[in-house]
Amino acid sequence: MASQMIFERSRPDQAQAASFDRFGGLCAILAGAGGILYAIAFIIVARSAPALGASLSALLLTLNGLLATSVMVTLYQRLHSANPAAALWALVLGSIAAIGATIHGGYDLANAFHPPVELSADLPSQIDPRGLLTFGVSGIAFLINAWLIGRDNTFPRGLGYLTYLLGMLLLFIYLARLIILSPANPILLAPVILTGFLINPAWYIWIGRTFLRSR
Repeated sequence: MASQMIFERSRPDQAQAASFDRFGGLCAILAGAGGILYAIAFIIVARSAPALGASLSALLLTLNGLLATSVMVTLYQRLHSANPAAALWALVLGSIAAIGATIHGGYDLANAFHPPVELSADLPSQIDPRGLLTFGVSGIAFLINAWLIGRDNTFPRGLGYLTYLLGMLLLFIYLARLIILSPANPILLAPVILTGFLINPAWYIWIGRTFLRSR
């Protein structure tokens, strides 16, 4: 009788978890598509129409950051059994990074709609200086999640390798942006294009499809 009661109580929890898996999967796929659009706006559109490119990239960064928070929560829900402390650490870092990207995007969006009288393009964002959260902290969160994915046999092995690659690229971009500064430098531009157009969107779409299929 007691085991039957426990089983009956667990079914709503499983249904709720499956429902959030689906929600997280949809958010991840949207974030992957949004990542491609962000890269197009930031790298391509901004060259021919700077004002439009700045507005679109800021809007997409804001939205993608919000979408990423649900992905981080879904990952935690799936990975906490592999190592609860490490999964919680990845959730905290990943969520802070995603919210930091959202605030950074909102800051840029506010400036795009109402440009201040004086605004130095070389002045780093106070909330996300040189991508500290968007790239640096996010890269650490991805590396932790990559280790956890490798310990969970419900995830494709290739997804774990891609997560490692994405985490290392994000850390490299942060350090290069901090040291080199110029985004046109080939040392920085090449990994930015690779990450923005391919690795980051591929990871979000792959993890989204994994969430949608898992239940």
